[in-house]
Amino acid sequence: MLRCLIVDDSRRFLEVARGLLESQGMAVVGVASTGVEALRQVEELRPDVTLVDLDLGGESGFEVARRLEHDTGQPAPRMILISTHDEQDYADLIAASPALGFLAKSALSAAAIRTLLNGELDHELPGAAVSEPRET
Repeated sequence: MLRCLIVDDSRRFLEVARGLLESQGMAVVGVASTGVEALRQVEELRPDVTLVDLDLGGESGFEVARRLEHDTGQPAPRMILISTHDEQDYADLIAASPALGFLAKSALSAAAIRTLLNGELDHELPGAAVSEPRET
């Protein structure tokens, strides 16, 4: 079972996303609302994938992703950036980030996450706003 950590400053979104992903066969092993919490949770829980919101209130999700890549004292976790914002608004920043790709919150699903993790293209998810995985 795929183990997931969700990083988002909206408690409501965390509850809804956790319920959705768990109902689709993923184990949400933790949630975090800040970069500090995310670092602690990644080190402690070692999730298979970490979903990081682009806008964490006063923090940048891009900066949190960079810190997760460099500051955890272990191999960098696989990360997917999420947002309600349009991917095209942040395309250059997403491409420069350590994340595997981007997933619109409206397209969030276990299948979409697996698609990005498996390096598949979004043609298998009609209508889903899932970016093409980056080469790593």
